[in-house]
Amino acid sequence: MVADLGGWGRRAFIGSFTAAGGPGIVTAGVDPHSGALTVLSSLNGLPDPSYLALSAVGDTLYAVSETAEGAVAAYRVTGDVPEPAGTPVPVGGSGPTHLSVFDGHVLTANYGSGSVSAVPVRADGTLARAASGILRHTGSGPHTRFQQRPHAHQVQPDPSGRWAVSVDLGTDSVRVCALRGGGLVVHREHALRPGSGPRHLAFHPGGGYAYVVNELTPTVTVCRWDAAEGSLKPLAETGVLPGAPAGDAYPSGIVVAPDGRFVWTATRGEDVLSVFAVEGGGEVLRLVGTVPCEGDWPRDMALDASGAFLYVANERSGDVTWFSLDPATGLPRHTGSIPVPAASCVLLG
Repeated sequence: MVADLGGWGRRAFIGSFTAAGGPGIVTAGVDPHSGALTVLSSLNGLPDPSYLALSAVGDTLYAVSETAEGAVAAYRVTGDVPEPAGTPVPVGGSGPTHLSVFDGHVLTANYGSGSVSAVPVRADGTLARAASGILRHTGSGPHTRFQQRPHAHQVQPDPSGRWAVSVDLGTDSVRVCALRGGGLVVHREHALRPGSGPRHLAFHPGGGYAYVVNELTPTVTVCRWDAAEGSLKPLAETGVLPGAPAGDAYPSGIVVAPDGRFVWTATRGEDVLSVFAVEGGGEVLRLVGTVPCEGDWPRDMALDASGAFLYVANERSGDVTWFSLDPATGLPRHTGSIPVPAASCVLLG
């Protein structure tokens, strides 16, 4: 189990791009009352640990190495500095941008190669020496710059734990997969609007809906999710901005309130956080408003378990900002920041 946290309520782990001057993996203490972060340590040994995930019990941290070679590494969480648990493991794909833990494996979404890898997790939380399976996506989209080939951007379990869901920006689709023989196999592939460029997906806590944030058009696609069938049905698209963007507008992260009442997205370029009220039991998103992210190029965001605080990793301004959330409106109020050069991911432990 995680070691005594002293005066801190929890830990936060922050990924960064070392190639752009980032410090590697940063550990921060989280004040249980204000949500404020305090940097405790940094660990610079893995190139470009851009995305992080924790084991179910929180005692092991996993990180991708978003490089051309592509790797994943495990760390023991025993104090203020995560301790490497073995050597990085090649994932057999390039540019892994996301990872998750699913059915005894760490899954990575490999953006560069358009594939999803499965690496077995041993009983002690360490990783096997190589991927046991690699699912290679196929297809393309109409966007000439970003959709000439597959670009897997996210892979995660559904709320039932039965399926792994892979979001591909290059093919405008979401694949619902099962784990067989150490690798993922496609159960169903669901098409989204051509050119939308799906990036990340988040589930409603009720389990019946999923929300896909689209990078190439500033929208969220509301989908009905059927865990029994492993089926995703797109219902409607909702804009993340109140009007046309003034310039670049590339949505990145999406999170859902623990009680399912609100959804938040981040949009790079516009550098704003958007707030949606969830209506119709999860079927409708209504844009409440937007607020500045108080940084430049918000790449990732995370909620604390209570739903009271929102954290944003701003890549270009090199910081993590945090906000208290109005329980009635969901609107964020900026309350603090810490410097983290080339910040790419924030994870609450």
